[in-house]
Amino acid sequence: MEPTNKPKRLNNVNVFTLTKTAIMTAVICALGPISVPIPLSPVPITLGIVGILLSVYVLGWKLGTLSVCIYLLLGAFGVPVFSGFSGGFAKIIGPTGGYLAGFVFLALISGLFIERFSEKKFIQFFGIMLGIAVCYLLGTVWLKIQANMTFLGALTAGTLPYIPFDAAKAVICIFAGNKLKNLNEKFRQSE
Repeated sequence: MEPTNKPKRLNNVNVFTLTKTAIMTAVICALGPISVPIPLSPVPITLGIVGILLSVYVLGWKLGTLSVCIYLLLGAFGVPVFSGFSGGFAKIIGPTGGYLAGFVFLALISGLFIERFSEKKFIQFFGIMLGIAVCYLLGTVWLKIQANMTFLGALTAGTLPYIPFDAAKAVICIFAGNKLKNLNEKFRQSE
């Protein structure tokens, strides 16, 4: 029997894919807690979005979304992977819980645009911002409910200050993500 250089398969998923998914989940977990509180809002500026976007560039929309779900589960079970090195189910149902839930839709929507329009950076940017908008919507509605605010008050406190920062993160991730995606494809071809 001749040895092969193909990756070992576990139920139609190869070890390389599982490893990449674990690594990208770890990247989200490492970047998610890094936050800068701002005085106007209970929602800090975080790097979690950067980890999520890089994850969908490397893994694609399906596994990128899975890595976000794993990140959320880890955080829900108390691993300090959320902003400010916090974790626990209380964080999921707290004022910023809607934004955390919105991360799933961010990965899904932005990942679909990134895969479908791999050569069109402007359309990728649009898809990322659409995903961020859905994340904002869920977060704003949940913040309104949890903090007993008006929708406009929650929008002002939890969304409007973050738009320029998240747009800048999107631009950075488009360029870094495409480079990572190209490296990943070169690596796969050399297997």
